[in-house]
Amino acid sequence: MTNIYTAINLRPTNISDLDLLFKFQLDKEGGYLAAFMPKDHDDKSAYISKYTKLLANPTVNNQTITINNTIVGSIAKFIMDGNSEITYWIDRKFWGKGIASEALRKFLAIETSRPIYGHVAFDNFGSQKILEKCGFIKVGTDRGFANARQKEIEEFIYKLDYSN
Repeated sequence: MTNIYTAINLRPTNISDLDLLFKFQLDKEGGYLAAFMPKDHDDKSAYISKYTKLLANPTVNNQTITINNTIVGSIAKFIMDGNSEITYWIDRKFWGKGIASEALRKFLAIETSRPIYGHVAFDNFGSQKILEKCGFIKVGTDRGFANARQKEIEEFIYKLDYSN
């Protein structure tokens, strides 16, 4: 039997991946935990248009997460307010298996921008643990409007620096 961690691979995201990745982010529980989603997160045309542009942006590193050639999620580095930021999404049927932590470890080996930040909803304990396992340190909090919850919530700010 194959070790699931060695079977996890990252590859550059292709336009052909976007249809399935769009479906993953429609999951209501995942959206609730992610919290900070676009207002039109269920508009497939808007999603495809946005991510097609991001795939062409040289400051964005979009990777698709696969296990034995099956797409299970995505991970990316993007620039926001001059800072490198991390984002990831795992199909819910693959939660709780350590896939996000291992994918983030592998991603951080190829994406060397530092410092790099992660923002996570105050009650998204799973994502907080993933960031901490990968060396991120909680450095602050902020408040923002979470479209997925239709209210303002607290978010925690995590940072991975060269020294972490």
